[in-house]
Amino acid sequence: MKIKFFIIAVVLSLFTAVAFAEDELTTMAIQDAMDNPKVQSSLYEDIALYWGSQGHPDVIKNFGEFKTSKRANKLGKSRESACQWALASAVKALQQRARKEGGNAVINIRSNVLDNEVSSETSYECLCGGMMVNVAVKGDVVKLAK
Repeated sequence: MKIKFFIIAVVLSLFTAVAFAEDELTTMAIQDAMDNPKVQSSLYEDIALYWGSQGHPDVIKNFGEFKTSKRANKLGKSRESACQWALASAVKALQQRARKEGGNAVINIRSNVLDNEVSSETSYECLCGGMMVNVAVKGDVVKLAK
C-alpha cells in the first residue's frame, strides 16, 4: 500500500512540474511545417498563402486584416510536430476566413504570439508550454489577380 501511494505521489509531482513549466517562445521554419504531409493535407489548395513581405500578384480587393490563435496538445508529440500542427490549424482558420469573405489568398502572414508581431518569410513563432503549444498569426485576406 505504501509503495502504491509513493508511486502515485511521484507521478502527480512530475505531472505538476510539467503542467506549470514556464512557456518558451520558439522560432520554427515555415518550410518544415509546409513540407509535413499532415499539414499539407489539412490546408486548402485554392487559398494561396504569402508569408511576411513575399511578393504576390496584384490585390484586386482587400477584405481586411484577421488574426487567429490556435493551440495543440504536446503530449506524445515532439515540440516541432505540435507547433507544426498548431500552425496548420491557425493558417487553415485564416484560409476559412478568406473563403467566407470571398478572397483567394492571405498575404502578409506574420506571427502574433502574445500580441508581439513578427514578420518573416521563413519562420514563425510558437509558444511552448509543458503540455500545450500555441501559434498565433495574422494576415490580410485579399482577392488577387490571376
